[in-house]
Amino acid sequence: MRRASFLLTRILVLSIGLSSSVSWPVYGAEKEKTIRWAADSESGAPYAFQDPKDPTLLKGFEVDIIEAVAKKIGRKPVFVQNSWDGLIPGLNRDTYDVVINGIEITDDRKAEILFSTPYCLTHEQIIVRANQEGITTMADFKGRIVGTLKTSLAQRMLEAEPGIEVRTYEEETNALEDLRNQRLDAVFFDAPIALYYAKPDTTLKLVGAPVGELSYGIGLRKKDRALLNEVNRALLELRQDGTLRAIYERWGLWNPIMAKAFQDLSPSTGQPTAYDDFMGARGGHDTVTEKLKLYWSFMPLLMKGAWTTLEISVLSMILAVSFGLFLALCRMYGPWIVRGSATLWIELIRGTPLLIQLFFIFYALPHLGIKLTPFFAAVLGLGLNYAAYEAENYRAGLQSVPRGQTEAGLALGLDPLQTVRHIVLPQAVRNVIPPITNDFISLLKDSSLVSVITMVELTKVYGQLASTYYDYLGTGVLVAMIYFLLGLPFVRLAKTVEAKFSIHHKGR
Repeated sequence: MRRASFLLTRILVLSIGLSSSVSWPVYGAEKEKTIRWAADSESGAPYAFQDPKDPTLLKGFEVDIIEAVAKKIGRKPVFVQNSWDGLIPGLNRDTYDVVINGIEITDDRKAEILFSTPYCLTHEQIIVRANQEGITTMADFKGRIVGTLKTSLAQRMLEAEPGIEVRTYEEETNALEDLRNQRLDAVFFDAPIALYYAKPDTTLKLVGAPVGELSYGIGLRKKDRALLNEVNRALLELRQDGTLRAIYERWGLWNPIMAKAFQDLSPSTGQPTAYDDFMGARGGHDTVTEKLKLYWSFMPLLMKGAWTTLEISVLSMILAVSFGLFLALCRMYGPWIVRGSATLWIELIRGTPLLIQLFFIFYALPHLGIKLTPFFAAVLGLGLNYAAYEAENYRAGLQSVPRGQTEAGLALGLDPLQTVRHIVLPQAVRNVIPPITNDFISLLKDSSLVSVITMVELTKVYGQLASTYYDYLGTGVLVAMIYFLLGLPFVRLAKTVEAKFSIHHKGR
């Protein structure tokens, strides 16, 4: 057991080191030369998304802006992926320096973080089906079902109005799909999202005048006022030299609200080349050959995500089966205080959601002075969670061994520890191999939850690609096949080990 624990520790340290060297910037001296910025590239166009022409590249108007800001302040931009809900919590735990991802400047958010001067001003937009009439203003929403994005300013505006049934979504594409299928009466989005995802769709239409006015700001930690001054200075210079306007015109986002705020009312001369490129790249994959070429271009990202999934899952399962065995032995054979502690731990872990446990480990523990890397937090969270279930598997296996086996061992002169180690435990382990194998397959799938703590695994890559190409079916089938292939060798291995245990047992 000591040797296994030592090996596990070595593997964890090595894996964490490799993960950090690949995905994370070096802290200390290198931090002065970089600006770590976070966004959720699954949020889609036109903010930050995988380039349809080359999925390994990141594009978007906010990518252009942060790169221009970084150049102005003499730093190298380093992208950190995080789920949208986790952007501000991750900022406050020092995972990165700034967040820029269509985050509206609101009073409650200003209480948590600092905001730069607005880099983008826009409005909300109403979207309905192309053949639909009777909805052109927010007043028309009364008595209807309206969809919007979760935690957005649009959601708050809708919830402030009585008589509206509000449905929130993680992805804009899902809301639009429900609108097409008549599950919603309308959709209420930020104008840039409507421009890129609804306007090109002939089954939908944008209606009514612009609703309200909202401002996007770059978010920073409260302690980083010096960096805030640098960012604000850079944004002012980019506004004055015309760089910001050029970016917005290229992405088709320049609007009267920004023209007035930037005091730049001159006629538009730029062409929406980035917008046209995005629309052109998303189409043109209608034939089988073109689809296959597209899916083949996904493979580098999918394989990287699959490796991360496999690495986290294997190490988490090693931790789970090792610590689970320890918990089971404590619960079965320890003194009363040890049994009670083990039972309490198992029930506490099994009685709380894995997602909450991951949030606690990654975002809450830093308040106690414990800061874990995303990779280690993912392995620890999944490993401890599944250890509770493995402990119950082991306990069932130990209880399944006939009591006569223990009595026979004691009669032969073995002490209780030797009896458990040489007689009871081998039989128990053989009995629990099938449920442990099933749990590994479940853990492999549950590893998708670690995207909330900045890990980019296979399911997150699927979301990023599907939202860029609006192809959830084909990409989903491809990802499902990869998950199947990842789990298959372990199922075969478990059957082989189980067969060998059975042969060994019969031989005895």
